[in-house]
Amino acid sequence: MEGSAIRLQDLRKSFGETTAVAGVDLDIRDGEFFSMLGPSGSGKTTVLRLIAGFETPDRGRIELAGQEVTGLAPFERDVHTVFQDYALFPHMSVEQNVAYPLRIRRVPKAERLVRARKALTEVRLEGFGRRRPAQLSGGQRQRVALARALVGRPRVLLLDEPLGALDLTLREQMQVELKDLQREVGITFVFVTHDQQEALTMSDRIAVFHEGRVEQVGTPAEIYERPASPFVASFVGISNLLQGESAHRIVGTPGTYSIRPEKIRVLQESAAAEEPGHASAAGRVAEVVYLGDVTRFLVDLDEGGRLTALQQNLETSSEDVAAYRGARVRLRWHHRHAVAVPDTR
Repeated sequence: MEGSAIRLQDLRKSFGETTAVAGVDLDIRDGEFFSMLGPSGSGKTTVLRLIAGFETPDRGRIELAGQEVTGLAPFERDVHTVFQDYALFPHMSVEQNVAYPLRIRRVPKAERLVRARKALTEVRLEGFGRRRPAQLSGGQRQRVALARALVGRPRVLLLDEPLGALDLTLREQMQVELKDLQREVGITFVFVTHDQQEALTMSDRIAVFHEGRVEQVGTPAEIYERPASPFVASFVGISNLLQGESAHRIVGTPGTYSIRPEKIRVLQESAAAEEPGHASAAGRVAEVVYLGDVTRFLVDLDEGGRLTALQQNLETSSEDVAAYRGARVRLRWHHRHAVAVPDTR
Protein backbone atom coordinates (compact mmCIF):
# COMPACT_ATOMS: atom_id res chain seq x y z
CA MET A 1 0.00 0.00 0.00
CA GLU A 2 1.23 3.48 -0.87
CA GLY A 3 2.55 5.71 1.91
CA SER A 4 0.82 8.94 2.89
CA ALA A 5 2.04 12.15 1.32
CA ILE A 6 -0.49 14.19 3.34
CA ARG A 7 -2.58 13.28 6.37
CA LEU A 8 -5.16 15.64 7.82
CA GLN A 9 -6.83 14.89 11.15
CA ASP A 10 -9.88 16.78 12.47
CA LEU A 11 -8.85 19.94 10.63
CA ARG A 12 -10.95 22.99 11.55
CA LYS A 13 -10.81 26.64 10.54
CA SER A 14 -13.19 29.55 11.06
CA PHE A 15 -13.09 33.15 9.92
CA GLY A 16 -15.10 35.15 12.43
CA GLU A 17 -18.56 33.61 12.57
CA THR A 18 -18.02 31.63 9.36
CA THR A 19 -16.87 28.02 9.64
CA ALA A 20 -14.78 27.31 6.54
CA VAL A 21 -13.48 23.85 7.50
CA ALA A 22 -15.54 21.78 9.92
CA GLY A 23 -13.51 18.72 10.88
CA VAL A 24 -11.77 17.33 7.79
CA ASP A 25 -9.93 14.00 7.82
CA LEU A 26 -8.01 13.08 4.67
CA ASP A 27 -5.25 10.67 3.73
CA ILE A 28 -3.61 11.53 0.39
CA ARG A 29 -1.33 8.85 -0.98
CA ASP A 30 2.21 9.38 -2.15
CA GLY A 31 2.38 9.90 -5.92
CA GLU A 32 -1.33 10.23 -6.64
CA PHE A 33 -3.29 12.93 -8.45
CA PHE A 34 -5.81 13.94 -5.79
CA SER A 35 -8.56 16.49 -6.45
CA MET A 36 -10.57 18.49 -3.94
CA LEU A 37 -13.88 19.24 -5.64
CA GLY A 38 -16.73 21.42 -4.47
CA PRO A 39 -18.69 24.62 -5.03
CA SER A 40 -17.48 28.04 -3.93
CA GLY A 41 -17.39 28.29 -0.15
CA SER A 42 -17.24 24.53 0.41
CA GLY A 43 -13.84 24.70 2.18
CA LYS A 44 -11.58 23.13 -0.44
CA THR A 45 -9.35 26.17 -1.04
CA THR A 46 -9.04 26.81 2.71
CA VAL A 47 -7.85 23.21 3.19
CA LEU A 48 -5.27 23.74 0.42
CA ARG A 49 -4.04 26.92 2.14
CA LEU A 50 -3.84 25.07 5.47
CA ILE A 51 -1.67 22.37 3.84
CA ALA A 52 0.55 25.06 2.28
CA GLY A 53 0.90 26.91 5.59
CA PHE A 54 -0.75 30.12 4.38
CA GLU A 55 -3.43 29.66 7.07
CA THR A 56 -3.19 28.23 10.58
CA PRO A 57 -5.86 25.75 11.70
CA ASP A 58 -7.95 26.44 14.79
CA ARG A 59 -7.68 22.76 15.55
CA GLY A 60 -6.34 19.58 14.00
CA ARG A 61 -3.13 18.10 12.70
CA ILE A 62 -1.33 18.28 9.33
CA GLU A 63 1.32 15.72 8.40
CA LEU A 64 3.56 15.66 5.32
CA ALA A 65 5.28 12.32 4.69
CA GLY A 66 4.67 11.33 8.31
CA GLN A 67 6.09 14.54 9.81
CA GLU A 68 3.80 16.96 11.62
CA VAL A 69 4.01 20.40 9.99
CA THR A 70 0.96 22.06 11.57
CA GLY A 71 3.01 24.84 13.12
CA LEU A 72 5.67 25.23 10.42
CA ALA A 73 5.97 28.22 8.09
CA PRO A 74 5.25 27.72 4.35
CA PHE A 75 8.94 27.76 3.41
CA GLU A 76 9.62 24.97 5.92
CA ARG A 77 7.20 22.59 4.16
CA ASP A 78 8.23 20.49 1.17
CA VAL A 79 5.34 21.75 -0.98
CA HIS A 80 4.89 24.28 -3.77
CA THR A 81 1.67 26.05 -4.75
CA VAL A 82 0.55 27.02 -8.27
CA PHE A 83 -2.14 29.71 -8.40
CA GLN A 84 -4.65 30.63 -11.10
CA ASP A 85 -2.89 33.91 -11.91
CA TYR A 86 0.53 32.17 -12.38
CA ALA A 87 2.36 34.96 -10.42
CA LEU A 88 5.23 35.21 -12.92
CA PHE A 89 7.73 38.08 -12.77
CA PRO A 90 7.15 40.15 -15.94
CA HIS A 91 10.67 41.68 -15.95
CA MET A 92 12.37 38.26 -15.88
CA SER A 93 12.86 35.83 -18.73
CA VAL A 94 11.08 32.48 -18.67
CA GLU A 95 14.32 30.79 -17.66
CA GLN A 96 14.90 33.26 -14.83
CA ASN A 97 11.33 32.79 -13.59
CA VAL A 98 11.76 29.03 -13.46
CA ALA A 99 15.15 29.27 -11.77
CA TYR A 100 13.99 31.80 -9.17
CA PRO A 101 13.16 29.28 -6.37
CA LEU A 102 16.69 27.81 -6.78
CA ARG A 103 18.19 31.28 -6.64
CA ILE A 104 16.43 31.91 -3.32
CA ARG A 105 17.98 28.69 -2.02
CA ARG A 106 21.42 29.89 -3.21
CA VAL A 107 21.87 27.03 -5.66
CA PRO A 108 24.96 27.75 -7.84
CA LYS A 109 24.15 29.54 -11.10
CA ALA A 110 25.37 26.76 -13.41
CA GLU A 111 23.20 24.19 -11.63
CA ARG A 112 20.22 26.55 -11.66
CA LEU A 113 20.50 26.86 -15.42
CA VAL A 114 20.66 23.09 -15.97
CA ARG A 115 17.70 22.39 -13.70
CA ALA A 116 15.60 25.24 -15.12
CA ARG A 117 16.12 23.99 -18.67
CA LYS A 118 15.25 20.44 -17.63
CA ALA A 119 12.03 21.68 -16.00
CA LEU A 120 11.12 23.60 -19.16
CA THR A 121 11.69 20.47 -21.23
CA GLU A 122 9.37 18.53 -18.90
CA VAL A 123 6.55 20.99 -19.62
CA ARG A 124 7.38 21.03 -23.37
CA LEU A 125 8.78 24.57 -23.43
CA GLU A 126 12.36 23.87 -24.48
CA GLY A 127 13.66 26.82 -26.50
CA PHE A 128 11.39 29.36 -24.74
CA GLY A 129 13.84 30.25 -21.97
CA ARG A 130 14.83 33.71 -23.26
CA ARG A 131 11.28 34.97 -23.80
CA ARG A 132 9.36 37.15 -21.37
CA PRO A 133 5.98 36.07 -19.92
CA ALA A 134 4.19 38.75 -21.99
CA GLN A 135 5.37 37.00 -25.16
CA LEU A 136 3.63 33.74 -24.23
CA SER A 137 0.07 32.47 -24.57
CA GLY A 138 -2.04 31.69 -21.51
CA GLY A 139 -1.30 27.99 -21.80
CA GLN A 140 2.43 28.62 -22.12
CA ARG A 141 2.43 30.88 -19.05
CA GLN A 142 0.65 28.11 -17.17
CA ARG A 143 3.42 25.70 -18.14
CA VAL A 144 6.08 28.16 -16.97
CA ALA A 145 4.34 28.34 -13.58
CA LEU A 146 4.35 24.53 -13.45
CA ALA A 147 8.03 24.35 -14.40
CA ARG A 148 8.90 26.84 -11.65
CA ALA A 149 6.93 24.74 -9.17
CA LEU A 150 8.62 21.51 -10.27
CA VAL A 151 12.18 22.75 -10.51
CA GLY A 152 12.80 22.26 -6.79
CA ARG A 153 11.23 18.80 -6.87
CA PRO A 154 8.80 19.34 -3.96
CA ARG A 155 7.22 16.28 -2.42
CA VAL A 156 3.75 17.75 -3.00
CA LEU A 157 2.47 20.17 -5.65
CA LEU A 158 -0.65 22.14 -4.66
CA LEU A 159 -2.70 23.55 -7.54
CA ASP A 160 -5.41 26.12 -6.77
CA GLU A 161 -7.78 26.17 -9.78
CA PRO A 162 -4.77 26.64 -12.10
CA LEU A 163 -6.76 26.21 -15.33
CA GLY A 164 -9.58 28.59 -14.45
CA ALA A 165 -8.33 31.48 -16.61
CA LEU A 166 -7.98 29.41 -19.79
CA ASP A 167 -10.56 29.11 -22.56
CA LEU A 168 -12.41 25.79 -22.90
CA THR A 169 -10.31 24.25 -25.69
CA LEU A 170 -7.00 25.12 -24.04
CA ARG A 171 -8.33 24.06 -20.66
CA GLU A 172 -9.22 20.59 -21.96
CA GLN A 173 -5.80 20.28 -23.61
CA MET A 174 -4.04 21.30 -20.39
CA GLN A 175 -6.05 18.75 -18.38
CA VAL A 176 -4.54 15.93 -20.43
CA GLU A 177 -1.04 17.46 -20.35
CA LEU A 178 -1.18 18.04 -16.59
CA LYS A 179 -2.13 14.43 -15.89
CA ASP A 180 0.62 13.19 -18.25
CA LEU A 181 3.14 15.44 -16.50
CA GLN A 182 2.12 14.15 -13.08
CA ARG A 183 2.65 10.57 -14.23
CA GLU A 184 6.08 11.45 -15.62
CA VAL A 185 7.45 13.28 -12.57
CA GLY A 186 5.74 11.05 -9.98
CA ILE A 187 5.06 13.91 -7.53
CA THR A 188 1.86 14.04 -5.49
CA PHE A 189 -0.52 16.59 -7.06
CA VAL A 190 -3.33 18.08 -4.95
CA PHE A 191 -5.69 19.88 -7.29
CA VAL A 192 -8.52 22.24 -6.24
CA THR A 193 -11.41 22.75 -8.66
CA HIS A 194 -15.15 23.43 -8.81
CA ASP A 195 -15.32 21.79 -12.26
CA GLN A 196 -16.68 18.25 -12.00
CA GLN A 197 -15.56 17.24 -15.48
CA GLU A 198 -12.05 18.45 -14.74
CA ALA A 199 -11.83 16.40 -11.56
CA LEU A 200 -13.25 13.28 -13.22
CA THR A 201 -10.81 13.63 -16.15
CA MET A 202 -7.56 13.92 -14.23
CA SER A 203 -7.87 12.41 -10.76
CA ASP A 204 -6.81 9.13 -9.24
CA ARG A 205 -9.14 9.98 -6.35
CA ILE A 206 -11.49 12.84 -5.52
CA ALA A 207 -12.71 14.36 -2.26
CA VAL A 208 -16.08 16.09 -2.66
CA PHE A 209 -16.46 19.05 -0.28
CA HIS A 210 -19.71 20.54 0.98
CA GLU A 211 -20.17 23.14 3.73
CA GLY A 212 -16.70 22.65 5.15
CA ARG A 213 -16.86 18.86 5.26
CA VAL A 214 -15.85 15.97 3.02
CA GLU A 215 -18.98 14.24 1.70
CA GLN A 216 -17.18 11.42 -0.11
CA VAL A 217 -13.69 10.27 -1.12
CA GLY A 218 -13.23 7.82 -3.97
CA THR A 219 -12.10 7.16 -7.50
CA PRO A 220 -13.84 9.09 -10.29
CA ALA A 221 -15.92 5.98 -11.09
CA GLU A 222 -16.95 5.53 -7.44
CA ILE A 223 -17.90 9.19 -7.05
CA TYR A 224 -19.90 9.24 -10.28
CA GLU A 225 -21.47 5.78 -10.25
CA ARG A 226 -22.02 5.34 -6.50
CA PRO A 227 -22.60 8.75 -4.88
CA ALA A 228 -22.62 8.57 -1.08
CA SER A 229 -25.12 11.40 -0.56
CA PRO A 230 -27.78 13.38 -2.43
CA PHE A 231 -25.35 16.31 -2.61
CA VAL A 232 -22.66 14.25 -4.38
CA ALA A 233 -25.25 12.82 -6.76
CA SER A 234 -26.50 16.30 -7.66
CA PHE A 235 -23.14 18.08 -7.79
CA VAL A 236 -21.07 15.57 -9.77
CA GLY A 237 -22.54 15.36 -13.25
CA ILE A 238 -26.17 15.87 -14.22
CA SER A 239 -28.37 14.66 -11.42
CA ASN A 240 -31.43 12.46 -11.60
CA LEU A 241 -32.87 11.82 -8.18
CA LEU A 242 -36.00 9.74 -7.73
CA GLN A 243 -37.48 10.36 -4.29
CA GLY A 244 -40.60 9.87 -2.24
CA GLU A 245 -43.73 8.23 -3.60
CA SER A 246 -42.60 8.38 -7.24
CA ALA A 247 -39.43 6.44 -6.33
CA HIS A 248 -41.51 3.86 -4.44
CA ARG A 249 -43.92 3.36 -7.34
CA ILE A 250 -41.26 3.22 -10.07
CA VAL A 251 -38.38 1.39 -8.34
CA GLY A 252 -40.56 -0.66 -6.03
CA THR A 253 -38.71 0.21 -2.82
CA PRO A 254 -38.89 3.44 -0.77
CA GLY A 255 -35.77 5.62 -0.74
CA THR A 256 -33.73 8.04 -2.82
CA TYR A 257 -32.20 6.79 -6.07
CA SER A 258 -29.67 8.33 -8.45
CA ILE A 259 -29.92 7.44 -12.15
CA ARG A 260 -27.40 8.97 -14.51
CA PRO A 261 -28.95 10.45 -17.70
CA GLU A 262 -26.79 8.43 -20.10
CA LYS A 263 -28.11 5.20 -18.56
CA ILE A 264 -31.69 6.00 -19.58
CA ARG A 265 -33.13 5.06 -22.98
CA VAL A 266 -35.87 7.18 -24.58
CA LEU A 267 -38.46 4.94 -26.27
CA GLN A 268 -41.87 5.34 -27.82
CA GLU A 269 -44.67 5.29 -25.27
CA SER A 270 -46.01 2.11 -26.85
CA ALA A 271 -42.83 0.20 -25.91
CA ALA A 272 -43.43 -2.67 -23.47
CA ALA A 273 -43.57 -1.51 -19.87
CA GLU A 274 -41.89 -4.71 -18.68
CA GLU A 275 -38.43 -5.94 -19.67
CA PRO A 276 -36.41 -8.42 -17.58
CA GLY A 277 -33.90 -6.67 -15.33
CA HIS A 278 -35.18 -3.21 -16.23
CA ALA A 279 -37.44 -0.51 -14.81
CA SER A 280 -39.43 1.96 -16.88
CA ALA A 281 -41.61 5.02 -16.49
CA ALA A 282 -43.90 6.85 -18.90
CA GLY A 283 -44.06 10.61 -19.21
CA ARG A 284 -44.15 13.67 -21.41
CA VAL A 285 -41.09 15.45 -22.85
CA ALA A 286 -41.05 18.92 -21.28
CA GLU A 287 -37.92 20.14 -23.06
CA VAL A 288 -35.38 19.03 -25.65
CA VAL A 289 -31.84 20.45 -25.62
CA TYR A 290 -29.74 19.73 -28.71
CA LEU A 291 -26.02 19.77 -27.81
CA GLY A 292 -24.48 18.63 -31.08
CA ASP A 293 -23.09 15.24 -30.14
CA VAL A 294 -25.95 14.43 -27.74
CA THR A 295 -29.52 15.51 -27.03
CA ARG A 296 -30.83 16.11 -23.51
CA PHE A 297 -34.46 15.17 -22.84
CA LEU A 298 -36.27 16.52 -19.77
CA VAL A 299 -39.24 14.24 -19.10
CA ASP A 300 -42.05 14.86 -16.60
CA LEU A 301 -43.09 11.45 -15.30
CA ASP A 302 -46.70 10.34 -14.87
CA GLU A 303 -45.75 8.97 -11.45
CA GLY A 304 -44.32 12.34 -10.39
CA GLY A 305 -40.90 13.92 -10.66
CA ARG A 306 -38.70 14.68 -13.65
CA LEU A 307 -35.87 12.69 -15.21
CA THR A 308 -33.19 13.84 -17.64
CA ALA A 309 -32.03 11.42 -20.35
CA LEU A 310 -29.12 11.74 -22.77
CA GLN A 311 -29.22 10.27 -26.24
CA GLN A 312 -26.23 10.20 -28.56
CA ASN A 313 -26.91 11.80 -31.94
CA LEU A 314 -25.66 9.03 -34.17
CA GLU A 315 -27.99 9.78 -37.09
CA THR A 316 -30.18 12.61 -35.82
CA SER A 317 -30.12 16.39 -36.29
CA SER A 318 -31.56 19.30 -34.31
CA GLU A 319 -34.67 19.20 -36.53
CA ASP A 320 -35.22 15.51 -35.75
CA VAL A 321 -35.01 15.86 -31.98
CA ALA A 322 -37.13 19.02 -31.84
CA ALA A 323 -40.13 16.90 -32.82
CA TYR A 324 -39.92 15.14 -29.43
CA ARG A 325 -40.92 18.28 -27.50
CA GLY A 326 -44.33 17.60 -25.92
CA ALA A 327 -44.34 13.96 -27.04
CA ARG A 328 -45.30 11.01 -24.89
CA VAL A 329 -42.36 8.64 -24.27
CA ARG A 330 -41.27 5.74 -22.13
CA LEU A 331 -37.95 5.85 -20.27
CA ARG A 332 -36.12 2.61 -19.51
CA TRP A 333 -33.01 1.77 -17.48
CA HIS A 334 -31.39 -1.30 -15.96
CA HIS A 335 -32.15 -1.93 -12.29
CA ARG A 336 -28.45 -1.74 -11.36
CA HIS A 337 -28.30 1.85 -12.62
CA ALA A 338 -30.80 3.03 -10.02
CA VAL A 339 -28.30 3.52 -7.19
CA ALA A 340 -29.67 3.92 -3.67
CA VAL A 341 -28.32 7.13 -2.13
CA PRO A 342 -27.96 7.31 1.67
CA ASP A 343 -29.80 10.18 3.34
CA THR A 344 -27.03 11.98 5.24
CA ARG A 345 -29.19 14.65 6.84
